[in-house]
Amino acid sequence: MKTTTRMLLIACLSLPMLAACQNGADEGENVEVVQAPMAAPTGTDPNQWNAYLTDVVTRNIGESTSTYVYTLPPVDSEGFEGAYGRQLDKARTDVARGVNAGTLLAFGSSSSQHSADLTVAAFEQATPGTLEGVRVLFIGAPADSERVQAAVEPSGAAYVFIEAK
Repeated sequence: MKTTTRMLLIACLSLPMLAACQNGADEGENVEVVQAPMAAPTGTDPNQWNAYLTDVVTRNIGESTSTYVYTLPPVDSEGFEGAYGRQLDKARTDVARGVNAGTLLAFGSSSSQHSADLTVAAFEQATPGTLEGVRVLFIGAPADSERVQAAVEPSGAAYVFIEAK
């Protein structure tokens, strides 16, 4: 009888600890691990820049329903002019035809100046007010932000600047 009583006593004392362990496991399952933001690459390696821009866009996507990202290869790479022209044509076409509210247009590259040139040129012929509800994310240097913002705002899009650092 003493053994049975002891076993019941041990079981009764162990149940609260077991329940606490189970609750801790449930809470641990809901914990979201947040990675630190990536630092901007110091060089012009396109793979590093694509990873960085992807990280920045992902962190700033918010409630966007669709995303368009316009990037450029390194300025000194072979075929830069052709790549720039293709991205400019695509960006101009997207801006001119208009995009749905809830869309994020993101611009960035290893050359903030060229990325800013691309953004400004893409918005040159935007019809005022046609991009209401659209966000434009420019990832670059503070020195380029002001002129990009001036080009984007007449379209009605919300301008967001992220310093590449």
